[in-house]
Amino acid sequence: MRLLILGGTVFLGRSVAETALAAGADVTLFTRGRTHPGAVPGAHRLTGDRAGDLAALREGEWDLVVDTSGFVPRDVLAGARLLEGRAARYVFVSSVNAYPGWPDESGIDEASPVHECAPDAGPEDGDYGKLKVGCERAVLSVFGPERTLVARAGTLVGPHENVGRLPAWIERAERGGPLLAPAPPERPVQLLDARDLAAWMLEPDRTGTFNALGPDATFAELVDALGAADRVVWKTDDELTAAGVEPWTGLTFWLPEADGPGAMRADGRAAAIRTRPLAETVADTRRWLLEAGGRDEMAAAPPARGGAEILDDAYFLK
Repeated sequence: MRLLILGGTVFLGRSVAETALAAGADVTLFTRGRTHPGAVPGAHRLTGDRAGDLAALREGEWDLVVDTSGFVPRDVLAGARLLEGRAARYVFVSSVNAYPGWPDESGIDEASPVHECAPDAGPEDGDYGKLKVGCERAVLSVFGPERTLVARAGTLVGPHENVGRLPAWIERAERGGPLLAPAPPERPVQLLDARDLAAWMLEPDRTGTFNALGPDATFAELVDALGAADRVVWKTDDELTAAGVEPWTGLTFWLPEADGPGAMRADGRAAAIRTRPLAETVADTRRWLLEAGGRDEMAAAPPARGGAEILDDAYFLK
């Protein structure tokens, strides 16, 4: 397979590239060459900027394009038009933020209403969720539904995560002492390993629009995978809020039920993504973070949207 990745050196894009190379694919990365330029040995490299410099994409043919870096519809549209006659299929990584009902509604599936956004919209024409819908429509307007796969991703984790959400939990667990977690222990958490999403997107002939979500797990399972089940301190939404804990950024994966009752309760059954156990994802991410240079890798990447902080558990448990 000849694969073109629009991105490919950061987190999900890197997972796609490494998964494809391991399967024997011929992989080409189109990037600006600024972040982790030495990542993914074995891949061909094209340098440009999808916001205005697409010259490097004017030649070449590919069986599949995987777009992990599209955020502005008019830029995605320009690239899709340029590639349409030289690429067989196009995979676009969107987001559950495409749904105006997320994270307020539980059970959001692919039939739920999405935002309205034109396929040629610019960055000034909407927020993240709206612009992702515009990007989806940009690709579909060029490649058509029979040649397009849209993956509306939820919360992605795993090695090379530049957002820092799972690494924040790992760093806190490594510190020892009490570990603060949102009660009740059976509270749901949907975390999708980026490597599992990569493998699913690379499956041949897959088209359609799907929610790409992790398996239904719980915070108790997460804490257990971190090896901290014997020192976890469960606190209710009211207690966490009163203590001043910041939802999502301060205590990642947590939103108060009043603010996001559907955040970890979307419906991803239609995609039928084969997922590894949460404990395996945690162990692999810990190994990358603490033993394989993950901290340095995160520091070298640009700040990610929705980046996490490392909670001072002891301070909030005074």
